[in-house]
Amino acid sequence: MTILLIGENSFEIERELQRIAASFDGTPEKIDGSELELKQIPDLLMGSSLFADKRLVIIKNLSQSKAIWTDFADWLPRVSDDIQLVLVEPKPDKRLRTFKELQKIADVREFKPWGERDNRVAEEWAVREAKTMGLALSGILARKLVERTGVDQWRVFHGLEKLAVLESVSADIIEEVVDANPTENIFQLFETALKGDVGKVHDMLQTLELTQEAYQLFALLSSQAFQLAALTVGDKPSGEVAKDIGAHPFVLSKLSPIAKQLGRPGARKVIAAFAEADETMKTSAIDPWVAIERALLKIASI
Repeated sequence: MTILLIGENSFEIERELQRIAASFDGTPEKIDGSELELKQIPDLLMGSSLFADKRLVIIKNLSQSKAIWTDFADWLPRVSDDIQLVLVEPKPDKRLRTFKELQKIADVREFKPWGERDNRVAEEWAVREAKTMGLALSGILARKLVERTGVDQWRVFHGLEKLAVLESVSADIIEEVVDANPTENIFQLFETALKGDVGKVHDMLQTLELTQEAYQLFALLSSQAFQLAALTVGDKPSGEVAKDIGAHPFVLSKLSPIAKQLGRPGARKVIAAFAEADETMKTSAIDPWVAIERALLKIASI
């Protein structure tokens, strides 16, 4: 039997591999397909073992070995009946013959990653997963957790692992023990600047400088400035604006009260501060962190 696992949800693929391995009476053979050589294929797919009647062979990223993957379709009919072959290909080229042949003969299972709009999916999954860990997590606390981790299944899972060992869970405890995702940290930085807290902006930048790349951080801040400006253009609710510009509705809901307070004049000043910083970072040798801090301090004074 051949199983093909596709999709970029690495968490669910690992879970599926665990389920497959658990149902196999023996030790799986795990192979890095990107390092596999053609001469190893016959023993891998047709060879028997002295120690077991059946074999479970798991090969990840075989398509990265183009010399093998191009003609791998020719090997599929030769796979021994005593071998359960599992191929893991997050982003297979569906135009190639090997993938088309696998579609015909293999059990193809697709695992799609969560998207930016899958907050509800993430929250519901967190509640179910928490239950398996013996943790009673309410919908409200699941929402708080996902706000903290972002829509990233690995982050949500690791957050749940930290919470599961505690005697009780609250919103404050989630803030204390679960690491915030980079986007959440940067949103807090932007929000702090808009509130005019200059000292805290400086401290947060120093902390972020240890873990973040300046140009990437500036791009995220600029994106939030654009979203803020979009909220001030019309009288639409934040959910409709999010749909119009392809942004996350949760983020815009948090920006909405700030946008109302600033209005169009304030939003224009925010955009101007970022435009000036962008020009400075592109045309001068100034440290990008200095340019970012100057922009945020200007925003803090609005």
